[in-house]
Amino acid sequence: MYRVLDETVRVAYGDLCFMRRNIFNVIVSSMIAPLLYLVAFGYGMRVGSSEEGVDYIAYVIPGIMAITSMTAGFASTSQKILIQRLFHSSFDELVLCPMHISSIVLGKSVIGMVRGLMGAVIMLVLGLLLTKDIHLSPQLIVCAVFSCLTFAMMGVMAGLLAKSTPSLNMISNLIILPMTFMCGTLFSVDSLPEPAAAVLWVLPLTHSSEMMRATALDWSFPWVSLAVVAAYFILFFLIDCHIIKKGKY
Repeated sequence: MYRVLDETVRVAYGDLCFMRRNIFNVIVSSMIAPLLYLVAFGYGMRVGSSEEGVDYIAYVIPGIMAITSMTAGFASTSQKILIQRLFHSSFDELVLCPMHISSIVLGKSVIGMVRGLMGAVIMLVLGLLLTKDIHLSPQLIVCAVFSCLTFAMMGVMAGLLAKSTPSLNMISNLIILPMTFMCGTLFSVDSLPEPAAAVLWVLPLTHSSEMMRATALDWSFPWVSLAVVAAYFILFFLIDCHIIKKGKY
């Protein structure tokens, strides 16, 4: 176990050094999308309204945190791996190193987790300043970290399977973009027709936003959502390991 953790840190170190050298750009880019969602939906479309018994601003902020954890976690890992695979060939060199495949998968997902967590924390700080209904708790931070790591694992999978930059963009447009707006992040899934709601309850972002919203607003914690996100985390992790082990990237 110690060896896997040590190897994970070594794999992640190069990506984290790159992020540290570009920290200003990273912070600015992490702020833009959450702020646009907040202004457009929180203040532009539904200012003064409520959702499920709370002020809409308080309702939507955990949803935007979930969106940020997904988009930043997915994009950071998938783009990094795609570039390293197709243009630098450094990913092949990494795979040839004598280390556990699980260490490679975990290490490559760290940058996505960190990027997603940065955006989520920025939105959380804004929420604490804008409304008294948002509550900071260790459970909320844990849920954010877990969500970021899960979608970073998904990004690893996309980065391994994509054959080119256009194909990665297609994956993002077909999967990430629809989930961004439909998975209970900006409005309740239950307000949709039953067949559509049933589909959305299967997707990971729906349950990620449910966990963050429950912990941020002191609602009853949705343990089923935690189980679903954990199942997706394990699924993505196993698929990533299988792709690397069989050389299908």
